[in-house]
Order: sequence, then structure tokens, then C-alpha cells
Amino acid sequence: MNDKYERQMKKGVLDMLVLKLLSDEKKYGYQLIQELKESSNGIFCLKEGTLYPILYRLEDEKLVESRWCEPEEKQLPRKYYVITDKGKAALSEIYRTWRQIAGGIDRIMGDS
Repeated sequence: MNDKYERQMKKGVLDMLVLKLLSDEKKYGYQLIQELKESSNGIFCLKEGTLYPILYRLEDEKLVESRWCEPEEKQLPRKYYVITDKGKAALSEIYRTWRQIAGGIDRIMGDS
């Protein structure tokens, strides 16, 4: 696949996917990176430099909140992200829009 098109298509859904993963439970950045990779069978392999700006923007938009948690045993303190009620509403709206777009694409592309 052409990297340019692949990057553009993936960029358009990252907010939705991050919000979806956070809708299950609070998560820290590296955990999100791993879950995106594993859940997508390697389609979404993000670097920290890609994920953290998304998280910061979602936080600025009040769609997620971050909280530092005290370390357990020998772990370092971790910053966890949790979806807000506003984020849950946004996730529903984004997903609804995505389904409309995907449906339109499917109708145009047919069985190509």
C-alpha cells in the first residue's frame, strides 16, 4: 500500500480508536500503543511522538483527563488517561460519522 495514503487514512481514525480504548478503562500511553498494535493485528503501530500529541489534544478538548497514579512496587509513577462524559458523547458521534463515511465508500467502490 502506498505509505502516503495509508498514513492519511489512519490519521483520520486515531482519535476514535484512542477514545474507544479508553472507554473500557483508564490506560497509560505505552499501554495504548500496545493495545492499538495488538487489537489491529499490527495495522496501528504508533510511536510515542504520534500518540502523545493526540492525548494532549483530546485533553485540551476535555474529551479525556489525565491522572498520575502512585507506583506499585518498583514501577515508576504513570500518567493514566480516562475518557470523560464529553469524550463518550464525542466517541459516539465520531463513530456514527465514520460509519456513514465507510458506508458511502462501500457504495461507491462496490465489489472493486
